[in-house]
Amino acid sequence: MIAEKNNVVSIVYELRSGSKEGEVVESLNNENPLTFLFGTGGMLPKFEEKLSGLTNGDGFEFLLGLEDAYGPVVENAIVQVPQTVFEVEGEIDESMMKVGNTVPMMDAEGRRLNGKVIAIEEDAVKMDFNHPMAGNDLHFKGQVTDVRNATDEELTHGHVHAAGGCGCGSSESGECNDGNCDDDSWKSEGEGGSCGCGC
Repeated sequence: MIAEKNNVVSIVYELRSGSKEGEVVESLNNENPLTFLFGTGGMLPKFEEKLSGLTNGDGFEFLLGLEDAYGPVVENAIVQVPQTVFEVEGEIDESMMKVGNTVPMMDAEGRRLNGKVIAIEEDAVKMDFNHPMAGNDLHFKGQVTDVRNATDEELTHGHVHAAGGCGCGSSESGECNDGNCDDDSWKSEGEGGSCGCGC
């Protein structure tokens, strides 16, 4: 069985930033592989293109240029947000408003975004809403560890189901935020769940 549309594919890999000599950004092993429904839009298109046709046990190594990954850093995605956004029951949550923190937020259209706090100013917080890997080429080296047919339920829901929940990677356990596969709560930013391919 090969990696192709509507099959469930599991892979392990090491992701480096910039080149094969770059900093290791993410490393997945057999205890925590990336498992996804191939060809349904959850992963970067060029990432899937590089894996297409591979089967269980096949190795892979490739570089995705930033234009095929998360694009360049966009300056207008760095914005000042009023400190009042961090209020909880009328009090500013200082623990959330710290430089380096990544904070889940929502834009005016109701889309979920993750913003990184990069500076605290007098009445505002400077936040970066670029993807964490924006501006970087991505080097992947790994192996396909499993390919199987998707279940009818997985095809209907558009994502992989793990034992006990949805295998979407939006929580540390890999299950949905609330265990309900009939809503969109399982979708993380980029809808991939792992940093390297679709988060």
